Amino acid sequence: MPKLAVFPKAFMRALVKDGTMTLRQWVDLAAPLGVDGLEYYSGMLELADPKRWPVARREVESRGMVIPMLCCSPDFSIPDAAGRQAEVEKEKNWIRMAAALGAKYCRVLSGQRRPELTIERGLDLVVQSIEACLPEAEACGVTLILENHYKDDFWSYPEFAQKMDVFCALVDRIRHPRFGVNYDPSNAFLAGDDPLELLRRVKHRVVTMHASDRSLTSGTLEDLRREEGGAEGYAKRLKHGTIGRGLNDYDAIFRELKSVGFDSWVSIEDGVDGMDQLVESVAFVRGKLRQHWPAAS
Repeated sequence: MPKLAVFPKAFMRALVKDGTMTLRQWVDLAAPLGVDGLEYYSGMLELADPKRWPVARREVESRGMVIPMLCCSPDFSIPDAAGRQAEVEKEKNWIRMAAALGAKYCRVLSGQRRPELTIERGLDLVVQSIEACLPEAEACGVTLILENHYKDDFWSYPEFAQKMDVFCALVDRIRHPRFGVNYDPSNAFLAGDDPLELLRRVKHRVVTMHASDRSLTSGTLEDLRREEGGAEGYAKRLKHGTIGRGLNDYDAIFRELKSVGFDSWVSIEDGVDGMDQLVESVAFVRGKLRQHWPAAS
């Protein structure tokens, strides 16, 4: 059965910006959830010092969990070669961070959808950048995971490979045992795509998954698709919520993943309204995993 992790989405500002929560406090808060792991983010303040990496790992493992995934946001679509190389070097450092934390998976992104970039030029830049990181990943025993992402909080433009056709073209160009897909069904809605159609196209390359759920606050999915234009900020018609109460069909998602032998990590990237919501989301996803992988439960 796939293993279950959680990501501290409700506490990102406290862990990344304000420093009002320590990693130890997050571990203590998450331990009662009974999950297998905690996904970490490269920008967590305490991880700025490499000397803290082994300490952070011990804090998690001492509570019977592991850090399976490191969430990172490299910007590989920068037209300037020097700027792009700087992003490659940052990702290499994050790969080393992932290895020190015990994580087997480290996220990569395509970068920003800059108006001056054509699709072909952007694909070339992103492929070159990811391939430049693969030797480091191989040396560290880490797999790079490309997420069908929407937009990093600190970017001006949405993801270059946000749209399904561009994302699939990018995935098809990189064939390496240390590269795979981190599938996020909710992000497909933000791209105006069908998350199940995307999954069917990339399911053989999926090695990890983000679980979350979003609901419409007004209008329809067709309204959302018509309005998606790459503006800054998240779509106002969609909101995060408890997993199982939104737009995603988790039975269909898990059937597709099981059909290709998926047996890796599902990380819950939800709970934006606090721990009670996260508790409910964990219970829902755990129940669905046991339902679809009954022999291993």
